[in-house]
Amino acid sequence: MSHTHLTAPTRFVEVDGARFAYRRWGNTGTSQPPLLFLQHFRGGMDHWDPLMTDGLAADREVILFNGRGVASSGGTPRTRIEDMADDAAAAVRALGLAQIDALGFSLGGFQALDLTWRHPGLVRKLMLLGTGPRGGNPDMEPQVLTTAPRPVPVFEDFRYLFFGRSAQAEQAAREFWQRRHRRIDQDPPSSPEVANAQIEANMFYLPRLSEDDPFAYLRGIRQPTFILNGVNDVMIPTVNSFYMARNLPNAQLFLYPDCGHAAQFQCPQRFLHHVTHFLGE
Repeated sequence: MSHTHLTAPTRFVEVDGARFAYRRWGNTGTSQPPLLFLQHFRGGMDHWDPLMTDGLAADREVILFNGRGVASSGGTPRTRIEDMADDAAAAVRALGLAQIDALGFSLGGFQALDLTWRHPGLVRKLMLLGTGPRGGNPDMEPQVLTTAPRPVPVFEDFRYLFFGRSAQAEQAAREFWQRRHRRIDQDPPSSPEVANAQIEANMFYLPRLSEDDPFAYLRGIRQPTFILNGVNDVMIPTVNSFYMARNLPNAQLFLYPDCGHAAQFQCPQRFLHHVTHFLGE
């Protein structure tokens, strides 16, 4: 039986006493390595867009992954991005994989960047969506600080945090909201402990490694890299995408008009066109 975003079973892999939840499906008859998805603050496997995951699964296997303590995964949530990245690497190896492509969104982008930096032999290509580098510009809109940690996020929270401000952007947000709730057996929400741990991890990620040359570490990451953001990201300012594009040696940058933090959710077909070409180059 071939699975989709709506039907792929939740499976578990144990690493060092922790039980990591994942879902894996897609085209196995290809030379492309599996594509690992790393999600945003508090997000689980059902915060991805089925159009995006199934669209990419047409040409490769995809793996949705919950970090330690997140949603349906067990264990104590991590408080450092590098530990989250190491957990992802260990889980990938426990699945018997020698190489992957990595896609990270927001906080998941921090993890994907560190995963590639710390485990370069494991990652073939890197995709960074709505995210930024260590020591980047942290100047999010003040409203984010009250909206993002809300215990039970509602549609209006996602619309404000992730999408543009036009009527067309709001319609795209509503369509995304409907798509992401179609799966019957949804991943459980992450606990308040996860939110607190990830906030702490984000604080550790803010200091620069060097004031003189803060992004020097990026220049050692040689993997082809796809960077995407909207022109007005209220959570991780769009300028961070420029910092990454200027310092990652093999990066290409896409900015979508009338979009915010989650340009890939607002313009899923455009995103699929661009990222499928990138992965197949």
